[in-house]
Amino acid sequence: MAHVTLNSDLPGITGLLNTWPLPGEPIRDLTQYILRGENSLSEGERELIASMVCVGNSCQFCSNAHIAAAARYIGSKETVNAILQQPFGGEVDNRIAHLLEISGAVGISGSLVTESMIESAKQAGATDLEIHDTIMIAALFSFYNRYVDGLATDLPENESYYEMLADRLTTSGYVRKESA
Repeated sequence: MAHVTLNSDLPGITGLLNTWPLPGEPIRDLTQYILRGENSLSEGERELIASMVCVGNSCQFCSNAHIAAAARYIGSKETVNAILQQPFGGEVDNRIAHLLEISGAVGISGSLVTESMIESAKQAGATDLEIHDTIMIAALFSFYNRYVDGLATDLPENESYYEMLADRLTTSGYVRKESA
């Protein structure tokens, strides 16, 4: 049960954003921009970055939601989990593996990002913009994880909720004008 009274039966961050739409709208807009806007990182790569942070922060709702969304782009939850467990295992190119390493560090503390991590990512082909966007995604999802878990939001009653949510996130994105 959430630490605060919500006027929405929806689990996770959606219940929070629906209860408090004034801060919810810019949160959704920023998420839409950074995860679905034009970018040299694919939508799947950006969902992997979000997933890496959520898993690292042990945020169950966000981990399940973004692994399901990443799987829509990457192929399967098993593949996504394999990548998250071993970024340098050959499932993704070294550029993405290094960006995932950076995102994992940011998820704990931005100060854990080292010059060596940045240089390795650049040597693997990552651009300054991709490094920036990786760190922005990681910081954003660290905030979301703390928001969701800090207020003890509910998990969905049925695991199939994550599949429905992944369908919506990969087709309609993160901006919502109505509750659902």
